[in-house]
Amino acid sequence: MSQPLNDTQILKRELVGLFGHMQKIRKELAALNPPGSADHFGGMSEQLDAIVDATEGATNTIMESMESIDTLMGEARALAVENPALGEVFDKVTDKVNMVFEACSFQDITGQRISKVVNILKFVEERVNAIILTWGRDELTKVVVEIKEEDPDKKLLHGPQLKGQGVTQADVDKMLGQDAIDKLFG
Repeated sequence: MSQPLNDTQILKRELVGLFGHMQKIRKELAALNPPGSADHFGGMSEQLDAIVDATEGATNTIMESMESIDTLMGEARALAVENPALGEVFDKVTDKVNMVFEACSFQDITGQRISKVVNILKFVEERVNAIILTWGRDELTKVVVEIKEEDPDKKLLHGPQLKGQGVTQADVDKMLGQDAIDKLFG
């Protein structure tokens, strides 16, 4: 039977486990980074910036479309002056358009929250590395912590890629060929 761990041993084990998880995150981020990129957290920042940009683009498209709908509703309202029932329907549509405009404010909040996440991860990494330097890598290599992979299939998923990276639809079409695509959807 092994002896119970003291506080220092528990702290070391937790620190090594945290470091191991950070290394796992780094490896996953490295898979997302372009070859030769050394700053994995910087790469993560690029990925998150891409999310903010994509969200902003989608939000702008939504808002432009809603402005067009609102303009069309104004034109329809002018044509239906003599029909109060249509006026009530148009008012309801205008209310829904305004609700969409209000909901699109999520984009700015999303960008702010993503920036906070990046800063927190950088802060945690700096602190863990400082503690490791204080204790010394040699001392901590004596502590072994097994990091379990939760979902082995997760390694296969790379999600959306940054522009110019990943496989394009044309590449997929070339790999599969039209016959394979037809069989897949046929």
